[in-house]
Amino acid sequence: MGKPIDDDFQKSPPPTAPPSYGQPPSPPPPQNYSQPPTTGIPVQHGNLPGQWSTGLCDCFDDVPNCCLTCWCPCITFGRVAEIVDRGSTSCGASGALYTLIACVTGCACIYSCLYREKMRKIYMLEGDTCNDCLLHCFCESCALCQEHRELQNRGFDMALGWHGNAERQNQGVTMAPFVQGGMNR
Repeated sequence: MGKPIDDDFQKSPPPTAPPSYGQPPSPPPPQNYSQPPTTGIPVQHGNLPGQWSTGLCDCFDDVPNCCLTCWCPCITFGRVAEIVDRGSTSCGASGALYTLIACVTGCACIYSCLYREKMRKIYMLEGDTCNDCLLHCFCESCALCQEHRELQNRGFDMALGWHGNAERQNQGVTMAPFVQGGMNR
């Protein structure tokens, strides 16, 4: 008899009222993930954000690209750079700059690791700047092949470049008819 009943009642959580009819339901809680940025070119996203679609040492999944990258990495790098830069630099210009840096300094891997970092940020892929530099310094061909395969798996035809892919994606898109403005008699 020492404890009042009101004291126990106040400690329990207050009952919640059922939702009233005629009011819209509350929105679902916000999700804690973000969507990949739009690029203007619809691409397939079969893998989860953060995961590369192929492994670093899966070079022989695409043997022609593996051979091309082994003997002439400037072409593979140029193709990757054109897509990552969204067409602002051409494959030829990027490949030529890569070759020039390789011939003058022998450190084209420093230049190419910057594009891996850009690509990771665009597609929210796992990794960090330090790993990008280490991969490109010690496994340049494997890193370039992986980036090439990643873009291919996201729906890009690497031989077409950015503008070719944009044109390919826009074929068959219905355009609104042109309406002449103003009143005519």
